[in-house]
Amino acid sequence: MKNLLSSLPQQADPNLLVGFDTSDDAGVYQLNDTQALVTTADFITPPADDPRLFGQIAAANALSDVYAMGGRPLTCLNLLAFPANKLGQEVLHGIIAGAAGKILEAGAVLVGGHSIEDEEPKFGLAVTGMVHPQKIWRNNGARVGDALLLTKSLGSGVLLNANLKGWVSQEAIEECFLQLATLNQVAAETLQAFNVHAATDITGFGLAGHALEIAQGSEVTIEIETKKLPWLPEAAAMYERGVTTGTNQANRKLVVDDVEFPAQQVIQELLVDPQTSGGLLVSVPAEEAEAALSKLHKAGVPNACLVGQVIPRGDKGIRFF
Repeated sequence: MKNLLSSLPQQADPNLLVGFDTSDDAGVYQLNDTQALVTTADFITPPADDPRLFGQIAAANALSDVYAMGGRPLTCLNLLAFPANKLGQEVLHGIIAGAAGKILEAGAVLVGGHSIEDEEPKFGLAVTGMVHPQKIWRNNGARVGDALLLTKSLGSGVLLNANLKGWVSQEAIEECFLQLATLNQVAAETLQAFNVHAATDITGFGLAGHALEIAQGSEVTIEIETKKLPWLPEAAAMYERGVTTGTNQANRKLVVDDVEFPAQQVIQELLVDPQTSGGLLVSVPAEEAEAALSKLHKAGVPNACLVGQVIPRGDKGIRFF
């Protein structure tokens, strides 16, 4: 994708503060000295059979890109592909209603959307948000000496696949679904009180892929202590049973040349596990890290953890140990 984008005509608009050149979570376009638009779009296939839950997770996933830029969402457009000849109107209503509830929770408004006929349902949002031009969170600003915070647990990709086989306990899949449907709003608003040097949300490329974007963009090495990472219940057990996803191999291939993985194969798979509506990974000054973590926990972000640090650029962009 980067090679494709690099072949496009160069954009010279000085108001385009964030484009596609650094693979950031959203684009940012400056309107004036105090306001800039954050714009993004994302859609997914159903992670759950429940239409309302599908809508909630898809909306949280799309809204997350605005939070990852330090912004707040304003307006949303539904993006829907739907097999009307196979699924009834009650399914469609459930998807839209689930998303609408999350949009309302985020303080944004639904202004319309677009739908097409398709054999497989797909749903998401195009989201427009607002951020101060001087307070944008980028994925290329991590500094040597920073600490790394992660706000949600990992492992949703393998759990969703294993759930199709009926191998995941009810308790574990419910916890997974609850996390996926949780907005990153509280985490992002809480972190506004601190000096966030870099940020991204952990989605389809897994922790290794998205952390590497920060490392390469910031020209640093990121060290992550795997025993400090928060895992969703039963995620490791599903890899041990032989479950995987259709994306793990591709994710590993994207990062293998610039990532030092730990020896344990299961941990390696969890690090490239594709996430849906994952947490925020943020780089903050080390002296602010404990206070930020405490404030996240008090605000209701219980799985937030300190997971690593930023060091001078070495042989690899990411070092997991």
